[in-house]
Amino acid sequence: MVSTFEDFEVQGTSLRSLPKVSLHDHLDGALRPQTIIELGQSIGLELPDTNPAGLAEWFTQQCNAGSLVEYLKTFDLTTAVMQTREGLTRVAREFVQDLAADGVVYGEVRWAPEQHLQGGLSLDEVVEAVQLGIEEGEDDAERQGHSIRVGQLVTAMRHADRGLEIAKLAVAHRDRGVVGFDIAGAEDGFPASRHREAFDYLAKHYMPVTVHAGEAAGLESIRGALFDGRALRLGHGVRLAEDIEVVSREGDEVLVQFGDLAKWVRDREIPLELSPSSNLQTGAIAAWGSELIDHPFDLLYQLGFTVTVNVDNRTMSGTTLTRELGLLADTFGYDLDDIEAFQLNAAAATFLTVEEREELVDIIAEGFEDA
Repeated sequence: MVSTFEDFEVQGTSLRSLPKVSLHDHLDGALRPQTIIELGQSIGLELPDTNPAGLAEWFTQQCNAGSLVEYLKTFDLTTAVMQTREGLTRVAREFVQDLAADGVVYGEVRWAPEQHLQGGLSLDEVVEAVQLGIEEGEDDAERQGHSIRVGQLVTAMRHADRGLEIAKLAVAHRDRGVVGFDIAGAEDGFPASRHREAFDYLAKHYMPVTVHAGEAAGLESIRGALFDGRALRLGHGVRLAEDIEVVSREGDEVLVQFGDLAKWVRDREIPLELSPSSNLQTGAIAAWGSELIDHPFDLLYQLGFTVTVNVDNRTMSGTTLTRELGLLADTFGYDLDDIEAFQLNAAAATFLTVEEREELVDIIAEGFEDA
């Protein structure tokens, strides 16, 4: 695993030890370099580096181009080793193990089944293979004394034409590990409206939806996610800050004016799945700068938006949820109350039942109270 689970401390407390919720975590963006090497060599895949540390460095270098298009090219390597039942199950099992080691108590893993059919598996078979790995990983964590639950977010590729088929797949597996639906991939030029038939089907079957929006495209993409996709959460959503005008600053006081879209998202408490390191890598925050201090995360948080903290792709960003929280705390001076607020936001935003969300909130509150 990239980052070897480095720890950060806030007010003398280990962030890694605190209970966390991960909402925006891609399976094909979270492979251990050693696993890529082993699976790649078994199928004769040409690799840019056969040393785990070197391969990890290759991913982060490739992903620092400031472009989502360039960032997405690295997934050709990870998906290539996820075309068999054994490969998918292993990757999913290790994914859960790595979440548990990161202190995650509940996670939602998103991935696109349509990208894993080259080995002859069916859509149902790839979902079942991933679910087997998730359950094995949960069992591994339990044996290590860590309780974790992980649900699948079945994802359709927004530039392809299989949205309705993937929506039906998600609904078919909703009682077998799938908790929601997403669309991902090249955002600019491929609006949510292209998959309106799929979103209509999902709404008819009461399947919750999150949509990648406000990363590589701006406000229109976010509008589409909300009103065409009926998204309950925004995948990234960072460019929503384009709809907020800072009128004046005086010391710590900031006077702003909201556009209609930003006001709607804030007032409806629609969660933002922000991924700080990834947002820097893909150029999603280029309008504000190129350093973490420039990220509008703190502005959105201080203005009352429902912000959550996520990794997006652990391998590509060389990161963990612990690291993302630590970087934000170091950059913006957050304390444990802030860190807890981000986790409570995420817990409330999960695609669980209300009873399960309340239980998760209690787990987080107790964990922070004991810190």
